Formats: sequence, structure tokens, C-alpha cells
Amino acid sequence: MPWNSPPPAHVPAPGDFTRFVAIDWSGAKGRRHKGIAVAEARGDAAPRLVRPGHVWSRIEVLDWLLTEAAREPTLFGFDFSFAPPFAERGAYLPGEAGVPDNARDFWAYVDACAPDEDLGAASFLEQVHRRHFYFGIADGAKADFVRFRQCDARLNEQGGRKTASAYDAIGAAQVAKASFSGMRLLHHLNGRVAVWPFDFAQDRPMDEFGLSRSVVVEIYTRIYLRNAGMSGTKLRSRADLNQALSGLGSPPARLRFEPNDHQTDALVTAAGMRAHAQVAGAFAPVGLTPELARTEGWTFGIT
Repeated sequence: MPWNSPPPAHVPAPGDFTRFVAIDWSGAKGRRHKGIAVAEARGDAAPRLVRPGHVWSRIEVLDWLLTEAAREPTLFGFDFSFAPPFAERGAYLPGEAGVPDNARDFWAYVDACAPDEDLGAASFLEQVHRRHFYFGIADGAKADFVRFRQCDARLNEQGGRKTASAYDAIGAAQVAKASFSGMRLLHHLNGRVAVWPFDFAQDRPMDEFGLSRSVVVEIYTRIYLRNAGMSGTKLRSRADLNQALSGLGSPPARLRFEPNDHQTDALVTAAGMRAHAQVAGAFAPVGLTPELARTEGWTFGIT
């Protein structure tokens, strides 16, 4: 039964959060990642960058999140797929023995199989389960690899153009490495911060999660750019950034420099999360069922 009719009693609601944080993530190899950017939006104020100019590691992001989650109720958003598709084929990695059939156990499985530095997961894709991922023409037809989740199909129906698959590991637009490294981070949260919608599939009270009332969600910047009335997919100037923020009902960002696209993604998404959290049914979208919440999850912002 869809959650939107009616939602579980403990699903987050508008007004539950005092802060909205967006993290532009990276699955790149190495210990420090220029592709990571963090931004926060509070109250009605303009979003701001957290530690601008700092080159984050993924472990630093994890430690920072755990500290900040304890300070105040915060909605944290990460731009990677929280789980691979499951509903379409009834498995994450069809034909493989011993692979879990729920997201939380799958995160633990990825973490155990990928000992890469700084929560990396390249070895999971390149070695442990190589045959499931598309790395180029030598692998055959790309269409034989790519699969999508139900929330991706829902976004496509709405004109959101979700095109990247967690099994596509080639090219600048690929999300596989970021997603699987992100699954390691989700595992290392270790139940200390709730992850939506997975931790709400059984209608568990928020106080079972330990750290205040903070929640982690999956985000997709293009959704908020569309909500802002922007036609492109990347913003690389203060003027374009502030036009997008205005479209989301936010004051302009106060930057003394021209931001890169990672920083603009984080700033726009923080403002977009804040706006979307006020939408009725934001945490109980059409099509989200308890089974999907247990296996595939959902992107915050897809209604």
C-alpha cells in the first residue's frame, strides 16, 4: 500500500528540521576530493557553504555529519543513489549467491567487500562484482547493464530526465562509484542517524535512532533546478546561482568568488530541500511503498 495513503505515524513532517544540508558527493579514488562540497540553509536565510575552500575527505564528511546531527534536527541530503535497483529484477546483483535482499544489509555487504581507502568502492565495481557493471564497449551493449529504480521511472514520467544508472561506471555522468562509496558511508552511520525512507519502513519511532531528530535523504540537484525554473543542469556563476535561488524563494547567496559547479549544486540543493520539505506529502510520495522503502529507497524531491 502506498505510504501517501496514509503515511506511517513517524514519517518526518514539515517543521521537524531547523537546518537543511546538501552534500555534493564524490566516488573518486584517493583520500581528498575536490568534488565534495557542503552547503546549509537555515530559516529564511540564504544558503551558505560550509568550510569553502576546504578539500574534504569522505571520512571527514561522515565525522562532521555525526557531530552536526547531534547538535540540532537537520535534514542531510547526499547526491548518490542509496541503493541499486531491486524491484525490476528482484535482486541487486542477479545470479550472485549471498547478496542481501534489503538495503541496510546490502550497505554492510558493500562495506565488507570494498576495503578501499576513505570509504571508496572502486574495487567492488572493478573486481568483486565486475560483470554487473558497464565500463565500456568491450563489455557489450550498455542497455544490457543499465537498470533503474521505481523512483527514477516516476521522475522520468514527470519530465525530470533521470538517465544515470548505478550500474553505469563509465563517463563523466556515471554515478556508480559515488553511489557505492556512499553506501559505505550509510553503513557507517550505523543506525545513529535515521536514513529515509529505509528506517521508516517499519514505522519506527525517531527516538530509536539516537541522535536528536536528524535524517539523511537522497537528493538529485536537477529536481531543484527544475523547481527553480532553470533549464540547464549546471550553474557556474553567481548570477545563475542567485537566479536559481530566487526561483526557490531564497535570498541570494553571499559569495565573494565565482563558485564551481559542485558548490552551486550544494547551495541550490540546500535551498531546494528546504522548500520541498514544506510540500504536503514530501516524505510520503506517490508510489513509495514499504517494500520499496526497504529495498530501493526514493529520492527526496520526487513526488
